Amino acid sequence: MADALANVFIGLLGLAGGLAVGSGLVALLIVIDLIPRLAQLANAYRMSFVFETAVISGAMYWTFADFMDWELGWHPLIIISGAGLFDGLFVGMLAAALTEVMNVLPIMAKRMNLSDYMVALVMAMVLGKTLGSLFDWLVFQW
Repeated sequence: MADALANVFIGLLGLAGGLAVGSGLVALLIVIDLIPRLAQLANAYRMSFVFETAVISGAMYWTFADFMDWELGWHPLIIISGAGLFDGLFVGMLAAALTEVMNVLPIMAKRMNLSDYMVALVMAMVLGKTLGSLFDWLVFQW
């Protein structure tokens, strides 16, 4: 009886944690308008359901893949490269959306008199993030 109650408690705890994390992700995507902004940039307003479906499908697929220990028969380097690429795309879009919502770059450029160098400022941030990530992965992780 005690084992059954423990299993029910663990199940409820997992459900509550999943609801909290899922709600947080949805709230973050709604607050920073990531999907509508992506549809706007892609000039695909009528196709925004594709972006929404992709986010939901990805979350559902990886949840099932994690819980059911699904394995792909591919070479690990291919899997890691693909996962890294898509993770990087998601994090990059999330960071760009968050930066845009907060209007950090225009305010910083105006206060530091860097308005004429906005493209160079953005490129420096992108290259710095990319090179820093590559250095971390290729030097520190190995």
